Amino acid sequence: MYIVVTDHRDHWKQLFSEESRRIKHIFGNELIDIHHIGSTAVPGLKAKPIIDIMPVVRNIAKVDSFNDQMAGLGYECMGEFGMEGRRYFRKGGDHRTHQVHVFQETNREDITRHLAVRDYLRMHPDEADRYGDLKANLAKQFPENVEAYMDGKDAFVKEMEKKALQWYQTDQES
Repeated sequence: MYIVVTDHRDHWKQLFSEESRRIKHIFGNELIDIHHIGSTAVPGLKAKPIIDIMPVVRNIAKVDSFNDQMAGLGYECMGEFGMEGRRYFRKGGDHRTHQVHVFQETNREDITRHLAVRDYLRMHPDEADRYGDLKANLAKQFPENVEAYMDGKDAFVKEMEKKALQWYQTDQES
């Protein structure tokens, strides 16, 4: 997989809306909410052009019954894929376009973590710029090495996530 980081694209919001409608149709009453997460959800942030979607469902085990329908939309059904309590779907193969991270409503830790980072970056454009520049530089340095790209941003992401959660909890209490 070749790593490409681009300037923010306004149409990413529309791509999320279109795909979330399809997912809502499949998940039906099992779906509680659906969120645009990840870098494409942050206006102005440089990102890999992959739309991250986070459906929140009543019962995570029931999501497995939607695998055939998700495959019909072009998704590869990956199960938990290294994260207990999640169902992960990806679309586009080596030219990935979408990733779906499904969590049960009671999994507040993972849901909050994703929303906190997204909202933190939306409200802290300087931090978003630093993160975007880091990703762009890593993509240039390691265009065909996903592991090196991920390793290169790991410390920054962990620190940012910590700040985002502190900020988010304070913001929620206000």
